[in-house]
Amino acid sequence: MQNIDLLKSFFVIPFTLILVGLSFWVLLSDKKSKANKLLFVEINLLIFSMLADYLSGFFNDLTSTYLVRLSYMFLILALVMFYFFVQHFPFESTISKRHRLFNMFLIILMSVFSIVIIFTPMIVSSTSDWSNQVTSGDFAWVYYSLIVILILVSFYNMMKKYQLSSKSDREKIRFMLVGVAIYAMLQVTFNLILPILGTQKFYYLGDYSIIIFVAFTTYAIVRHHLFDVKLAIVRSVTYSLVLVTLAGIYLVIAFVISAVFNIGQSNTGQIVSGVVISLVLAFAFQPLKRFFDKITNRVFYKDNYNTDDFFAKLNKTLSITTDLRELLERVAYEIGTTLKAEQAFFFIFTKPDGHYVSAGTRGHKQLPRHDAVLFEQKSQGKRAVFEASMFDDDDPVKRMMISHRIELVLPLIQDDAVIGYLCLGEHKTSGYTHRDIKALNTISDELVIAVQNALSIHEIRELNASLQQKIANATKELRSSNAVLRRLDEIKDEFISMASHQLRTPLTSVKGYISMVIEGDAGKISPSQKQLLDQAFMSSENMVHLINDFLNVSRIQSGKFVIDKKSVDFSVLVDEEMNGLRPNATARGMKLVYKKPNKFPVVEVDEGKFRQVVMNFADNAIYYSHEDSSIIISLGVEGNEIVFTVKDTGIGVPKAEQDKLFAKFYRAANAKVQRPDGTGVGIYLAKRVIDAHGGKIIFESTEGKGSTFGFRLPIK
Repeated sequence: MQNIDLLKSFFVIPFTLILVGLSFWVLLSDKKSKANKLLFVEINLLIFSMLADYLSGFFNDLTSTYLVRLSYMFLILALVMFYFFVQHFPFESTISKRHRLFNMFLIILMSVFSIVIIFTPMIVSSTSDWSNQVTSGDFAWVYYSLIVILILVSFYNMMKKYQLSSKSDREKIRFMLVGVAIYAMLQVTFNLILPILGTQKFYYLGDYSIIIFVAFTTYAIVRHHLFDVKLAIVRSVTYSLVLVTLAGIYLVIAFVISAVFNIGQSNTGQIVSGVVISLVLAFAFQPLKRFFDKITNRVFYKDNYNTDDFFAKLNKTLSITTDLRELLERVAYEIGTTLKAEQAFFFIFTKPDGHYVSAGTRGHKQLPRHDAVLFEQKSQGKRAVFEASMFDDDDPVKRMMISHRIELVLPLIQDDAVIGYLCLGEHKTSGYTHRDIKALNTISDELVIAVQNALSIHEIRELNASLQQKIANATKELRSSNAVLRRLDEIKDEFISMASHQLRTPLTSVKGYISMVIEGDAGKISPSQKQLLDQAFMSSENMVHLINDFLNVSRIQSGKFVIDKKSVDFSVLVDEEMNGLRPNATARGMKLVYKKPNKFPVVEVDEGKFRQVVMNFADNAIYYSHEDSSIIISLGVEGNEIVFTVKDTGIGVPKAEQDKLFAKFYRAANAKVQRPDGTGVGIYLAKRVIDAHGGKIIFESTEGKGSTFGFRLPIK
């Protein structure tokens, strides 16, 4: 009998302390968690049950009986709390309205049943021999049946969750399942089967079998981060070792000082030794703490990482590159390696139309866009990590995360808009802790800034690539069009050259015959006939000049435009051309004013081509001037240059069109109205001839007031 009491004392006292510490660790790890609150209540109910049973051994008769009944009541209430706890651990299951009603019914039933247990002999009739023998009531089988049912139902629900859980959650559940299974077998054996067979004195072994469940739960806490109280346990072990070591150092130093220096009971000696020991302990505390931190970390935190080092490495990684894909791969590797994730990858929206980039660690899952969109309804613009275990079993988001082996998702949000997600797979060893999730939430802003910068550069690069491609395509089209235009231009030049050659011969004949008729070689002609023949001769002369212009244009295009220089007296050249144009001017009521210089330097030029230039400038002045106007032709020398100008008071050239005037075949709008039959070739040819001789064009014009055309030609 005494041995049984000692055995009970050996179990109850230390395990009560363990359970008390465990319950508060669980609660303080996450005060908002329903699972933690329920487990806290469950553990404390187990404590009350064990204490009531333990205290019943110190009383007899009625007090002992009531304490045993309280122990029975606390035990079954603890199992009810465990049933509720399973509904929320490791993730909260969907609780339908029917389940809620059943939970309410169970609470009411247990409340009534608790009253029955305490105040009636239906479950516990009496105790004797200082509570070592319990006499069960007539309905004790109902109590034990309820215990078995609650354990089996809870065990079944945990098995269902085990099948739906991630790898890390399965590690947590596995040890709890083993603990529940062993506890259930011991309960059934000592509290149901043996009492039915008539042996009730070992019932306390069934009650204390809860220690098995506590042991497996504690191991899950330490080894697999259950409820994230591992850090508290490890630090407690560390400080305990430090304190024990310091106490040992204190005793050793005190003993050595007393023995060596024979301080004895001297107050001065005690003060000196106390100061010495205090200094030694003060200096020894931090080294000892670091030493035991390393040992406990090596034992309990094989996968541990330093948060500051992690942030420093991540910041360095974020600054290495601005290439979007390379950045995502590097950051995913750093985060995945540090947090021991099986996979880590980013899903980033690059354009509003649905384009995205997915990049991460090697072999990561490819997340389709329609799956990623499901995250939006869960993130709801919040910059916080969400876990698969947070959702109901039938939630499509949870099913999708399980199918892609995703455990954590960090939304990347900028200005209330989601730009992408960081997805982490299951933990390689145990499970993610609150510390891991806190670290992810901390780096959220840095990730958003880095990704947004890379996205901006990515868009610029895509725009540049697109522009380069468009430019290349446009250049190719232009080259093709230019080739076609050049070919058409060549065909046109060939046609003009051929037509000009073919027209030149008959026009020369026509001009010659008209000249013979005018001179009377074919007989005497009347004045009216002569007038008509003169007009015909002038028209044929103009046609010959026009054909010569076309031939020159053709020669320029084909590279056959040859300058044949010889000594020329420009004063004579201009005088002869003006004499030839004077009849045309007179016929139009205009006056050509030219004063031939007496002496003029001889220059080396292509006489024929400059005759065309002089004639063209003067002819244009005649055609584009008003009747009864004078056209001033001047020729002189300024420095080392010959200066020739033709000044009229005609229609002039619009200012907006002056830059294009010397282009081939170009004619100003007012010139087309004044002379519809013009070609726009004369001025173009004049500039080419002048440029070929090293000269410069002179051009001034005001619309409606007249123009000045001419050139400056160096004298060599």
